[in-house]
Amino acid sequence: MSFDAAERGTSAQEWESDPRMHDRPPLDLDGVDQLMVVAAHPDDETLGAGGLIAECVRRDIPTRIIVVTDGGASGAPGIVATRTAELWRAATLLGASVVQLGIPDGATLENRDRVTEALAPLIAAASPNALIAAPWRGDGHRDHRVVGEVVAGLVGQRRFLEYPVWLWHWGDPRHDDMPWGELRSLPIDSRTKGIALSAYASQSGLLRADFLENFARDYELFVEADRTLGAEYFDDTYARHDDPWGFETRWYEERKRALTVAILPERSFATGLEIGCSIGVLTDQLANRCDDLLAVDVSSAAVDRARARVGDRARVEQADVLTQFPPGQFDLVVFSEVGYYFAAPELERVLDSIEAAIGDSGTLVACHWRHPVADYPLTGDRVHEAIRRRGLTTLARHEEADFVLEVFSRDARSVAERAGLA
Repeated sequence: MSFDAAERGTSAQEWESDPRMHDRPPLDLDGVDQLMVVAAHPDDETLGAGGLIAECVRRDIPTRIIVVTDGGASGAPGIVATRTAELWRAATLLGASVVQLGIPDGATLENRDRVTEALAPLIAAASPNALIAAPWRGDGHRDHRVVGEVVAGLVGQRRFLEYPVWLWHWGDPRHDDMPWGELRSLPIDSRTKGIALSAYASQSGLLRADFLENFARDYELFVEADRTLGAEYFDDTYARHDDPWGFETRWYEERKRALTVAILPERSFATGLEIGCSIGVLTDQLANRCDDLLAVDVSSAAVDRARARVGDRARVEQADVLTQFPPGQFDLVVFSEVGYYFAAPELERVLDSIEAAIGDSGTLVACHWRHPVADYPLTGDRVHEAIRRRGLTTLARHEEADFVLEVFSRDARSVAERAGLA
């Protein structure tokens, strides 16, 4: 997404005329004991979440604003000091405390590691019932995307909101990019927000008046997407059950494993990667088909059980593939019964890593349960739809009412062609 902030965008009237702006589910603040609003630039926090900040302060919820960049991209003399003073004035009017990280404006991508290192301890110190808000990752501004991605990767099991800013400029209520299903609405004190916005006098001549009209509403909209399930979820599951999904005992699982191994397009693979190996039952069979197999899982309990099962026949490591995707390329990547644990944006990041890992000739095998599960952000069908959009060749597909099993590669040759038979 690219846009020109100097050109006219979608008007506030166009947005307001869409009935979906007014019937979104309410944002629930019950149980929140701390608010942390992370902003890419000074003023983002007030534009996108000023009403939320004021409401939490009104409820005596401790509130902190963390601003990542120095706001100095314009290069005007003294602009960093000016925007810093404006930030503190706005925060005082809203009633929140401030932390500034001082990353150069416009350079969050180049300084992503610095941003992560600075935010990690601040977010880790937040309470389990904290509400963490950050710029929407789809907002169309690179700094907003990077900051949103970093925060999303650090929040753990805390509630996570994303606030759009530039969406209201470039977006169109009729466009497929609109996250209508994930938007939550919060009535706000628009007067308090407007007073806080007036503190940013240096921006009043830079931001279009018709753009700013979008922030005069008496409500704010936030993206609260389904969340990726993390290590805590799985460790809790394994603490209750040695074999939570019946891998060792159910005929359904035994049969599905046999189909998964049978569908592999090569007799053997030099290198293999299994993502989400659980207790290693499938790993044990994949080890027979790979000279060097690496199996990873986010849960330490699962890794311990998988290691005990496979011994030295495969390498089993604890890793969160969102943040620790194994380096290098693999001839085979197995992505079985794991994709639906990711929220949609995180799934796309994992698929980016998988695509890079299989290169031009590797094989991706994906297999997923098709029925919806209340705890899971996605269904198996949605996972496979996301994979198919990648443009890889589907070498084989097995579909039943209960699961779908597919083989993908950039190497479009069939099994017979690979064996020289066709």
